[in-house]
Amino acid sequence: MHIGIPREIKNHEYRVALTPEGARVLTEAGHRVSVEAGAGTASGFADQAYRTAGAAVVATPAEAWAADLVVKVKEPQADELKLLREGQLLFCYLHLAAAPELARELMTRGVTAIAYETVSKPGGTLPLLQPMSDIAGRLAPQMGALGLHTSHGGNGKLITGLPGVPPAHVVIIGAGVVGMGAARAAAGIGARITLIDQQADKLAQAEAMLSARVETQFSSPEAIADSLAQADIVIGAAQLPGRHAPRLISRHTLRQMPPGSVLVDVAIDQGGIAETSRPTTHSHPFFVAEGIVHYCVTNMPGAVARTATQALTHATLPYVQALAALGLAALGEDAGLKAGLLVHAGRITHAGLAQDLGFEA
Repeated sequence: MHIGIPREIKNHEYRVALTPEGARVLTEAGHRVSVEAGAGTASGFADQAYRTAGAAVVATPAEAWAADLVVKVKEPQADELKLLREGQLLFCYLHLAAAPELARELMTRGVTAIAYETVSKPGGTLPLLQPMSDIAGRLAPQMGALGLHTSHGGNGKLITGLPGVPPAHVVIIGAGVVGMGAARAAAGIGARITLIDQQADKLAQAEAMLSARVETQFSSPEAIADSLAQADIVIGAAQLPGRHAPRLISRHTLRQMPPGSVLVDVAIDQGGIAETSRPTTHSHPFFVAEGIVHYCVTNMPGAVARTATQALTHATLPYVQALAALGLAALGEDAGLKAGLLVHAGRITHAGLAQDLGFEA
């Protein structure tokens, strides 16, 4: 099969969908791999490394998008939509619950779109979302700490505190991969942490891992509101796979936060957990609403492109190999891969997503 790896063009998206080693695995299996020139440069992978791996380095986006299977990191951008074609396989992060226009475009163009974020394993784990969620979680306290800087509109607190001066209070909503990554990172720099979730086993796991460094609470509107009223940094880490993130923070609730506090809405790529959240970019990551600094960057792991690319390729490569070898038949062989199918033959195929977007599944 012909596999295309375009250069990512989303704002400050430095990742690439495939390392040279991943390309070597595919070319040695007899597949043709076309990598757009410069696609891996920002991640530390030179064009020559792809050539050495047996891939063709092509000069234009159109040549990479001419492939039967296009493997990307982020969803197609406006300038890439014209390069989509009927029957093409697209494999990348899509987050269509927050992008109804893109969903319509994929349907109209007859693309078969498989989303990394809904590919699953037995037990409900999300193997292609997990590594990037872990990175985003570990980055979230850093971004929150930056948002506290007075220069960004924050309250001027140092997240670590100092002898005689207490540390910042970090409230994390959601104890999944993002939330646990955030909790570990925040604990490592000495913040005070409150972790909120609905599931007792996740809260118990957090306490076992972090001991007295974390206070846990069962999730409820009251618990969230009470915690936010004392928070310096709130990290939104709740999600519903493939669907719009649960809306847990109203504008009214946000107003109860201390002025200059920070909301890091990691769930923004699925629409965000706060009424006030809207997507931002690495170029302009912060905005202030209701006196609260918001960080809502939709591609947080792109900031650490080398690590993220290596982790992503490790996770995605077995699925790329299956799609390259079998095409759509690979979905019949692997129910977890089939769970990633969001768009096919002009229809939304994920029932929850179709419900959120108002389409017929």
